[in-house]
Amino acid sequence: MTDSPTATAPEPAGRPGSRDRSYEQVLGNGVQWLARWSLRWLLIAAGVWVLLHLVGLLWSIVLPVMLALVLATVLEPPARWLERRLHLPGTLAAILVVLLGFVVLLTLVALLAPSVTDQAIELSTSVSSGLDQLQQTVYDAGLGITQEQVDQAVKSIQDRLGQSSSQIASGVLVGVGAVGSALVTTALTVVLAFLFVKDGRRFLPWLEGLVGPRAGSHLGEVGRRAWATLGGFVRTQALVGLIDAVLIGLGLLVLGVPLVVPLAVITFFAAFVPVVGAFVAGGIAVMVALVDSGWVTALVVLAIVLVVQQVEGNLLLPWLQGKSLQLHAGVVLLTITLGSTLYGVAGAFLGVPVVAVIGTVARYVLEQVRFATGDGPPPDDDETQDETQDETHDRASDGADGADGADEPDPLDV
Repeated sequence: MTDSPTATAPEPAGRPGSRDRSYEQVLGNGVQWLARWSLRWLLIAAGVWVLLHLVGLLWSIVLPVMLALVLATVLEPPARWLERRLHLPGTLAAILVVLLGFVVLLTLVALLAPSVTDQAIELSTSVSSGLDQLQQTVYDAGLGITQEQVDQAVKSIQDRLGQSSSQIASGVLVGVGAVGSALVTTALTVVLAFLFVKDGRRFLPWLEGLVGPRAGSHLGEVGRRAWATLGGFVRTQALVGLIDAVLIGLGLLVLGVPLVVPLAVITFFAAFVPVVGAFVAGGIAVMVALVDSGWVTALVVLAIVLVVQQVEGNLLLPWLQGKSLQLHAGVVLLTITLGSTLYGVAGAFLGVPVVAVIGTVARYVLEQVRFATGDGPPPDDDETQDETQDETHDRASDGADGADGADEPDPLDV
């Protein structure tokens, strides 16, 4: 039973004594808060701009480093397997794996490059002819699109195709011009990949000992998660690209569509550019089928491409990627657009894994903040448990460093 029929309304949530402040004080505090955070975000934006500018200036170094990291995520597991199963020294295992990978890559290039190079101009011509047919169909359908608009769009696409086919036929590699030659980029990438496979696992323990046990624990965990994310992305996209190339290539072969080999190669590499790559590769296959065999075959090819992509998107990718990527399709599209605008084809290829790693770091920081404020359970480290098992013996030597920094404050202890 209440003491009074008229209960006092609860005070609005806020700081103690907030009702005693004037309107000007409350508004002024809000403006000050907004100004402080605006300045912080401006500083962050300036830092990002400076970082992107430096990446552009040092692209001849950044490109082989990033390519080597991508290769190392694929080559590092077999090297560790050779060490555990065959008891090979780490250096020998790294040399064998890198050389074997390089030989396999060169063999594939030697087998596929002549066919792709010889048929590149023919492929471009077929796609251009398909665009002409599509142009006439759209114009005849009476969709309210003028002939001038259709001509302009088709001409733009055909110009790009002509430039691309000429580059492929002449052996020019997009993105390596800043280095001077493809040979220099390849040599740097191979050497760096070898070093990453051989000594990469020792880098995080060294860095943890350098910055101290508190900050080092966070830095090491973030590094292991980022490495797992990058490796998962590369292996998943390679497997998905191989499956797509085989299935779509078989479909084209059964239907008698020409240029099967270059179309399959395009489909494989397009898988490394999520969302956009599958759309472009499928569109090229449909255009070639349209020119060679007409609308019926083109529609059958379109159906094959759509079925393969639906199986990939709804079954393969969720099963293979799990929680490793966690990027919305809109974020992927914006990332590819920004990467290709700033750094060309290499930017489109490397943009998504870079953003996936950034997302992994951001999720870890949010986990720690929620845990520190009592808003969430302790972070789950199951994602990187397998990776940390191989590094236990390397980190044990750094354990003595923890005693000197026992009282060091936790940088994420908010």
